[in-house]
Amino acid sequence: KILSNFMNIDSTSNGAVPSGNPIDSIDFGAPKFAAAAVDLDTLATILDHELIGREWFVTGNVNPIYFSDAFEFEDPDVKLNGIEDYARGVRKLFSANSRAAIISTVRNDTVPDTITCTWRLSGGVNIGPGLTIKPYVCYTDFTIDRETNLIVRQEDRFSIPQWDILLSALFPFLIGRVTSPPAPPVEVRVVPMPDIATGGK
Repeated sequence: KILSNFMNIDSTSNGAVPSGNPIDSIDFGAPKFAAAAVDLDTLATILDHELIGREWFVTGNVNPIYFSDAFEFEDPDVKLNGIEDYARGVRKLFSANSRAAIISTVRNDTVPDTITCTWRLSGGVNIGPGLTIKPYVCYTDFTIDRETNLIVRQEDRFSIPQWDILLSALFPFLIGRVTSPPAPPVEVRVVPMPDIATGGK
């Protein structure tokens, strides 16, 4: 509940955030990616490339061209509507040293019209005096509208229980004793952007 209240933008402020926020430079009205003919494997590679560079799961630095105007986000703690509110909520929640190390972004063979990104979260959150996050693995499922190939829904899942995440943040001396050990570091990957997304350049 605390996370949900923290990430949701105050409706009385019209989504305003302090000046100088890099999210302000994102053009949320930019034309959508013309990808109706792109297959899911190619779209997964495009998102893989973008996520490795932008790490928008913790920076909020999304590229809105891939998201539907009807975009919805959900994880075990938070529900949000709209890609701009998601980006601002993420920017507000995570500290500057947070990282989203992308392990893979692939078509999900068990869930139709879905691309799944596996990534390692580390860093901290801006709640109270600030809390350090024990590194753990997250799974992000992107639901794709197959008529437009835009992302209409994002749902995040965690590799460890929520009580483990909370206890590890509040009582780090319990890590590896009562709670699970940190997820190991992730090898840095370089994924070229597919030609279809660059016009062959």
